[in-house]
Amino acid sequence: MPQLKGIPVTVDELHRARQDYDALVGRGLKLDLTRGKPSPRQLDLANGMLDQQGAPVSADGVDLRNYGGLEGLPELRAIFAGALQVPAGQLLAAGNSSLELMHDAIVFALLSAVPGAERRWVDEPEITFLCPVPGYDRHFAVCERFGIKMVPVPMTPTGPDMDVVERLAAADPQVKGIWCVPKYSNPDGTVYSDETVRRLAAMETAAPDFRIFWDNAYAVHHLTDTETEIADVLALCAEHGHPDRAFVFGSSSKITFAGSGVAFFGSSPANIAWWLSHTSKRSIGPDKINQLRHVRFLRDADGLRQHMRNLAELIRPKFEAVDKILTAELGGTGLASWTSPAGGYFISLQVPEGCARAVVAKAKDAGIALTPAGASHPYGDDPDDRTIRIAPTYPELPEVEAAIAGLTTCIRLVGAENQAAT
Repeated sequence: MPQLKGIPVTVDELHRARQDYDALVGRGLKLDLTRGKPSPRQLDLANGMLDQQGAPVSADGVDLRNYGGLEGLPELRAIFAGALQVPAGQLLAAGNSSLELMHDAIVFALLSAVPGAERRWVDEPEITFLCPVPGYDRHFAVCERFGIKMVPVPMTPTGPDMDVVERLAAADPQVKGIWCVPKYSNPDGTVYSDETVRRLAAMETAAPDFRIFWDNAYAVHHLTDTETEIADVLALCAEHGHPDRAFVFGSSSKITFAGSGVAFFGSSPANIAWWLSHTSKRSIGPDKINQLRHVRFLRDADGLRQHMRNLAELIRPKFEAVDKILTAELGGTGLASWTSPAGGYFISLQVPEGCARAVVAKAKDAGIALTPAGASHPYGDDPDDRTIRIAPTYPELPEVEAAIAGLTTCIRLVGAENQAAT
């Protein structure tokens, strides 16, 4: 049984914790904090896309109802180029999901040698990816799907521990890549420092075809008036003699309609040519009508920025509520610590070692659904059993408040029971 050290508990405190939990269960709650989905009110802000009028023609006069245009609309790529730090000519606008593009990138690399590779990844004896933890469970699921070995790398306040990354990448030619969410990372909200990005771009790797999977999912998802900037990974890779190292991904999925967004892939000219040579075999062109809707709705980079400010007005109070309740209920108890991100979609909650699964199970029994403990680590295995991901965006504010208050009740009970057992 997991134990909490240094947190004394009396018989009365244990009794009160159990009473509070029984009362929570008795409320019959049905609350869900599992996934980082946009709320209906966020989606409503993009309803103007459905009202766009005018001929289905691009800025250069192309009829968008027909085949072609594998690169995506130039005017849409121009809107997102600055946010994703990719020259518009090296940025592709494709399907509705960046996860789809990341999955394709793995498949393409498995079946066709990437620029600079000696052979296809499928012909290697083993493929390994470095995985900063806590991290994004869907990245890990893609690796599991294709039998790619995952090696956890500790996250620091400035990004992955680069001493570990550099050592592992330089030592083994089977280490082919690293997953990165460089701005407001999932789930702890970390922003990579300029030094971290520079070291990723400059480091020596045993594999000549090493790739940084740069999932810039939250590039414009600021929660404050300060728009956090990160270093330009593509430019730094080129500067340090590794122009093909970075694959940049992004999407509008949490900006407009999550199920009908636009995904982006950006990289070096050589990587773009490689990518198009393979996508041309699976598609004659993306949904250009949807891309046109985005162009007419967002208009330009300033329009994108204003739309994100409007979204932040809806999201920020939920993040503030989580921090306020956790501070009031658990601050100074030693039972939990948590992040206070300046953007993104998640909060990372750390409970004492060995307790995350127990807390999540208690919450489930009380009608509060959380992402499974361990999801933030490869193979679903958090060796410390400490990390719980909180996703506050989808529920309405009163539901967020009720869920977090209930979660603190679960944490206090697990803490009291385990301390009483020592």
